[in-house]
Amino acid sequence: MKANLTQVRAALDRPGPAIRFILLSGPDEAGAREHVDRLARAMGPDAERVELDGPTLRQDPGRLAAEAASLSLFGGARFILVGNVGDDAVAAFDALLQVPVAGNPVIAIGPGLKSTGKLMKLALASPAALSFICYVPSGAEAVQLATAIAASHGLRATAEAARRLVATTGADRALIAREVEKLALFLDAAPDRPALLDESALDALGADLNEGEIASAIDAALVGDRALLGAELVKLSAGGTSAIPVVRGLVRRLMLLAELRAQVDRGASIGEVVERSGVFFREKPVTTQALRHWSVARLVRAIDHLRRAERTAIAPLTAGEVHLTAAMIAVARGGDGATR
Repeated sequence: MKANLTQVRAALDRPGPAIRFILLSGPDEAGAREHVDRLARAMGPDAERVELDGPTLRQDPGRLAAEAASLSLFGGARFILVGNVGDDAVAAFDALLQVPVAGNPVIAIGPGLKSTGKLMKLALASPAALSFICYVPSGAEAVQLATAIAASHGLRATAEAARRLVATTGADRALIAREVEKLALFLDAAPDRPALLDESALDALGADLNEGEIASAIDAALVGDRALLGAELVKLSAGGTSAIPVVRGLVRRLMLLAELRAQVDRGASIGEVVERSGVFFREKPVTTQALRHWSVARLVRAIDHLRRAERTAIAPLTAGEVHLTAAMIAVARGGDGATR
């Protein structure tokens, strides 16, 4: 059945036999991984974690139900994580719902799942399953996330400091957490010895969090300013900043644009859509301009192009940064390498 955030957190904090599996879809993979960590904490530090994936279950549909019913090797708690899951594993999850007993909780992550897909429909139709879409936070929600992550490390972040963290990380939870860890170390902060996180701390730590360079590069790609994009990427590279957070931030902005463009295609005005979107004030002009020349189809192609480039870049023995730079320039040309 379809679940909200409160229901998902409750099921993760108190796993029980009533829910056979939790299916997490949507673009925010870092958010989905946080849910997995939440389940792991609920199961206890000694819990056995069994990891499977979609291709494995496609070849052996009965394995998921068997693992869910099996006892831990040491007799303790046990849970199953299924990553990279798609509709080709639907038979395995159907079997899990049919068995009389399945005592171990199952959590599955499928970023590419569609609402019309077989696995999603199976989860939505069953009272023994929860389906939740993980969206990348934006606007005020992203600032709240950065503030909360900072607080967990003993940092009281000012509103502007939280906004700068979001802008320079593309609202990526994992990247925000990494930067906050560095800031907490720099300020000698911890939950039992809190410290103030303001703009002066960001400035003192280094140029990678200064002036929103990542956001500038993303904006340049969205509006097709290839000269500015090239200059920003050169600047980031010279400062030791990887292109990966830029690509991930660009993908998130493109996904938001796709949602907004779909609303425009249904008859809403661009101005109305932008005003109620929750994007930062600074991002509104760029978002408005981008909505005028991007179509949903081209946005989807651009997102796919960037994701394939990132997968290529992180593979061994590849010219990673070159692949990512070329992909972003292709997006600035029109979304998938085609000219405007």
